[in-house]
Amino acid sequence: MFILTTIEDLIQITPQEFGKPSAQAIKDAINTKYSNKVIQNVGLCLCLWDILQTSEGLIGHGTGLVNVNVEFRMTVFRPFRGEILYGRIKSSNEEGIILDLDFTSEVFVPYTNLFEGSDFDQTEQTWIWKHEGGSELFFDRGESVLFKVDREEWYDQKPTIEQKDDEGNVIETRGTAWRLIGLMNFSGLGPTLWWEPGEEDGEEEGEEDVEMDDAEE
Repeated sequence: MFILTTIEDLIQITPQEFGKPSAQAIKDAINTKYSNKVIQNVGLCLCLWDILQTSEGLIGHGTGLVNVNVEFRMTVFRPFRGEILYGRIKSSNEEGIILDLDFTSEVFVPYTNLFEGSDFDQTEQTWIWKHEGGSELFFDRGESVLFKVDREEWYDQKPTIEQKDDEGNVIETRGTAWRLIGLMNFSGLGPTLWWEPGEEDGEEEGEEDVEMDDAEE
């Protein structure tokens, strides 16, 4: 799920950071630049792991910035295909289900990757799996789920974040650069509540304990 990726880059230290120890200033600059950012065909950068080597700092002409060539390793989120992960249902629509992993919500399970017999309830805005036995199992919002990584999708980003019309209304927002596609159509996948032991099992165990206590008396 997590990998270490080695990166070489020119890191700039602003004059406001000169009061910090050099190592700390470099770490903070790296995290500011890379944390929670997607690198194409690498993954979602989470935080700095360690610094391998640095060059001497050079002050940029007319800017006051200190430029340092740094080789470092980043902790990157990039699960492999077929890996099973925990998530939480964030929202649902007619296209499928969006999952939240606390640090990212770029996980989508299309309706084609749900159990056969799943239908979308427009009123509840929830997907429902109609089991063969006639029971209905719900993909409720906020439920913890297990899903399998099916594939990943990469998107080229436009240079501008958003565009506005003459009245200042946003007419286009830059989408995600990377997204995981999951599936939940195998036994054991989907809301974890479905696969937990039922209350009947607990009641049977309780009855056995009572009988044993009576026998000891």
